[in-house]
Amino acid sequence: MAFFSRDKAPEAEYPVRKSEEEWRAELKPEQFRVLRQHGTERPGTSPLNAEKRPGTFVCAACGHPLFDAGTKFESGTGWPSFWAPLEEGVGTTSDRSLFMARTEVHCARCGGHLGHVFPDGPPPTGQRYCMNGVAMRFDPAGS
Repeated sequence: MAFFSRDKAPEAEYPVRKSEEEWRAELKPEQFRVLRQHGTERPGTSPLNAEKRPGTFVCAACGHPLFDAGTKFESGTGWPSFWAPLEEGVGTTSDRSLFMARTEVHCARCGGHLGHVFPDGPPPTGQRYCMNGVAMRFDPAGS
């Protein structure tokens, strides 16, 4: 049924490829649920919501740089939000689950599910990359 389809690229197309068992062994249960099973964390639960220091948000699964902290903004949604990813940081696919069409955002290196992008963000892009904090970690500048 088309309502539940994901036009996701095969895992073999990503530079980092691991079996489900390998991912399960490396990730915390909530990280595995979000990154590998396309889950969503509860809004307002991520400590990354309050992160304001200079630095880089990276994929929690493979460490790939995703977003510069300078593009983070307070969206009021309860999830870390950004107006632009780093070049070659993320990829997008069509997500037609939950009876709606959305654009899924995934790590360009391992394919891990990060969240979705919406066209209601601030200038200069007008985009809101609404990310699951559990799918990322923060690397402060200078560390």
